[in-house]
Amino acid sequence: QVQLEESGGGLVQPGGSLRLSCAASGDNFRLYVMGWYRQAPGKQRELVARITSGRNTNYADSVKGRFTISINNARNTVYLQMNSLKPEDTAVYFCNADSLTTSALYWGQGTQVTVSS
Repeated sequence: QVQLEESGGGLVQPGGSLRLSCAASGDNFRLYVMGWYRQAPGKQRELVARITSGRNTNYADSVKGRFTISINNARNTVYLQMNSLKPEDTAVYFCNADSLTTSALYWGQGTQVTVSS
């Protein structure tokens, strides 16, 4: 069982920056691919970025060049640095842990990001 706790959401103006954090506990962090997803009102949840413990990453096209996912294996924490934020980035952002060894999939409770002037 993995517990995920997100933090760092909030209200920011267009063009601004935020950094989200996700602290994981309960299992070997290195056995998971960690990711950030988001869900805007009336839309399906979508992948934002994913990272392995070996720091292999992939990003949604809509955030490439603006968002950076990173990982601190010693602290069992994954980060999402979001720069040049746009109103269309407004959503609830969820941390995700996808097991490399089982079918287990875990989600955090979500953190709201609102980009508005």
